[in-house]
Amino acid sequence: MRLLSMSRTVIYEKIRAGRLRIVKEGRTTLVPAEAIEEYVELLKQEAEVSRYGKAS
Repeated sequence: MRLLSMSRTVIYEKIRAGRLRIVKEGRTTLVPAEAIEEYVELLKQEAEVSRYGKAS
């Protein structure tokens, strides 16, 4: 939550939408560092598309 500056509710919405990958350890939900990097890359790609109309 701190790394992405998002609330818990928003994080879980991203998880349910399939935009943020998780792993489960028992009842604990973990977001791997790679998943955060992938999500940030996705956001960068979407920003590029909205800015220039194409992915790079």
